[in-house]
Formats: sequence, structure tokens, C-alpha cells
Amino acid sequence: MDILTNPIVISVVVMSALCLMKMNVLLAILISGVIAGLTGGMDLPKTFSTLIAGMGGNSETALSYILLGILAVAIGRSGLADIAARKIAKAVGTKKILFCFTIAFFACFSQNLIPVHIAFIPILIPPLLHVMNKMKLDRRAVACALTFGLKAPYVSLPVGFGLLFMTIIKDQMVANKVDVGIGDISSVMWIGGASMLVGLVLAVMLYGTRDREYEDLPIAGANEISEEDVKMSADCWKALAAAIVAFVAQLHFESLPIGASCGLLVMILTGAIKWKEIDKYVDGGVAMMGFIAFVMLVAAGYAQVLRETHSVESLVNATTAVINTKLSGAIVMLLVRLLITMGIGTSFGTIPVVASIYIPMGYKLGFSTGSIILLIGIAAALGDAGSPASDSTLGPTSGLNADGQHNHIWDTCVPTFIFYDITLLIGGVIGAMILG
Repeated sequence: MDILTNPIVISVVVMSALCLMKMNVLLAILISGVIAGLTGGMDLPKTFSTLIAGMGGNSETALSYILLGILAVAIGRSGLADIAARKIAKAVGTKKILFCFTIAFFACFSQNLIPVHIAFIPILIPPLLHVMNKMKLDRRAVACALTFGLKAPYVSLPVGFGLLFMTIIKDQMVANKVDVGIGDISSVMWIGGASMLVGLVLAVMLYGTRDREYEDLPIAGANEISEEDVKMSADCWKALAAAIVAFVAQLHFESLPIGASCGLLVMILTGAIKWKEIDKYVDGGVAMMGFIAFVMLVAAGYAQVLRETHSVESLVNATTAVINTKLSGAIVMLLVRLLITMGIGTSFGTIPVVASIYIPMGYKLGFSTGSIILLIGIAAALGDAGSPASDSTLGPTSGLNADGQHNHIWDTCVPTFIFYDITLLIGGVIGAMILG
């Protein structure tokens, strides 16, 4: 199969074009999935049946988003998130750049110290929107800060989600008869983290130094509190207890839906959520996170279509014919992986497929083991930022668009693509050439 006629290439180009033309991202991904199936040799009924069957691949994630949305609304109405927002605002004042770096700093903990991934965003960010509005802070800077916190730690640090990420790389290296340890991987993947840090600084310097006007619109689940009203009420303590229970349950059961459910149960049993008002909380949670949940479902169906047509394998195989030097090898490896992840939206899931081909090809081209590890690791991370279907972009949008003034494509995906995918690509090529 020719590179230009590969279903991944065609469908990702179509999806990107439709999204940039401001077509609804859910419809754009759905249309791209159909195009991928038809160009991959499926008929229309088979394409839709495969897409629908594959939607179950993200069912846990979708349920997590809905439950987290409900929990976020409940915590928001208790006033706890507003108090936290007030404390943060008081600490940073009107310093927009400090605010962005503070958000990025705390977001990093969601991948390792407190591994809740995007769960904190719909709880913490919406109450901060009024603060950002007063500072006239361009939310694109905050989107880049959040995405940095969701990606850079797992790319470069062997703890939390980073340990899982590096373990997958290690297992694939070992499966291809290359004996490496986690230490070997982390010793080169810092280059990926450094590349993203450069992107973060550039993004904050560009967006964080300019003014952008937003209206103070109603935010789902948020209460208005006065400057003086910053004391913990009974409902705040109940909400805090629920958040702690949700966190502990998630770690114990290793399940975000169970954690969110336990948190909601605590709020119901303690009376923080009134029985007769449950529908309001559910409606608010679905309004906040329901669309993102459906995007994740359709994205999983799209990924299943690509798997069924063997598009990933054929694209990787087709690119080997145009690789004949180290430099071309590094560039093509990373660009191909960027296309794959832009479509599928996950950096973890396709590592085994790519690694089985890239590892022997890397040695054939004369790359060292360190260079191959770096290329596989950065190739896996590429596209996770910038993809309309990635939780690294959907998560920030869920919080920043709580008042309907933040566009998923132009305000999250395009900035994160520019400042992270491009810097990772450049860092990966330079790093691989230096490592030999």
C-alpha cells in the first residue's frame, strides 16, 4: 500500500482539515473513521459495525469522564473548589506567567505523586476561570500548561504513569532481544521532557504576556463567593472528605470510575448532595463532560477501524523503503508515529506495533540502543498533544470551556501541537543524532 493512499494518512488529513474548519470534532472523527474504513477496503456496513464495536475500547474512560463531571459539579457547588481557587489567586496575584507555571507545576503531580491523570481538571479549573478573566489571561497559555503537566512527567520520569510508559518500551525492547532496564530508558528520555519544557516556556511567553478578553459567564457547578467568604463550611468539609475517598479508592482499586463513584456516594450519604437534587448534579456533570465522553467513544471506534484494516503496520512498512540514512530514519520514524497517534489519540497503545519494526530497522541504520529508545519513546509521545481525540487535549478543554468560551481545536489542539509536537520532533531528531 502506497504511503499517500494509506487509510491513516488520508483519514488524519481529512480529520485535521475538518477540525480546522471548525466542524464539530465528534462528527470530524466519525467521518474520518468512515473514510479510513472505506479506503482500507471495508464496505460501509462493515465500517460502521467495526466502528461501533470498537467504541467499547474507551467505555471505561467515557464513564470516568461522566462520573468525574458529576463529582466536579457537586464539589463546585459545595464551595470547596472556589475557596481553593481564591487561595491560588491570592498567592499568584495578577502575575499571569507565574499563574501558568504554577498550574503546570501542580498538573505534573497528576501523573506521579497523585496519579489521577485528568481528574483534577474539571474540579480545579472552572472556579479559576473568573480569576483568569480578571487577569485577561489567554487561556491558550493555560491549555499548554495543563497539557505539559499531563505529558512531560510520563515522557521523562519513571514514576506513576511514567513507569507504566517506560515499562511498555522496556518490554518491547526485551521482546525484540534487546536487554535494557528502566534506568536505560529514563537516562535518555529526559530529552523528551526537556523538549517539552522548551515548548512550555515558549507558549507561556507568547500567550501569557498578551491580554485576551473573556466575559464572566455562568459556570456549571460553581458558586459565587465573596472575598470574605473563604472559610470551610460543613459542605466544604464533606466535599473534601469525598475527594479524599475518591482518591484513595482509585488508588486501591486502580479504577477511576470506582473512585469517582465512591466520592459521589460519600457526598450523598453525608447530605452534601441532597437526594431530591441528584438530577441537577447529573445534568450538570453530563453537560460538562458528556460531549468529551462521546468523543472518546467515537475515537476508540476510529482506532478499531484502523486496526482492522492493518493501516498502522502497512504505513510503517511502507515508510521503510524511503529510509536510507540515520537522519532520514529519525525524521520518518517520528513523522509516521505522529500521524498514527494524531488519529488514534493514544501514545501507549501502538508502541508494540511500531517497536517491532523500528527496533531492527534502527540497528540496521546504525543507531545505538540509546538512540532507538529515544526514538521509540518520543515517537510514542508525539501526537498525544495536538490530537483532537487525546485526553491530553480533551482534559484541558473540559475545564477551560466550562463557560463555553474556549475552542477545543484552535485554543487547545493547535497551540499544543505547535509547542509540543514540533519541539518533541526537533528534540528527538537532534537527540538521536547526538546519541549515535
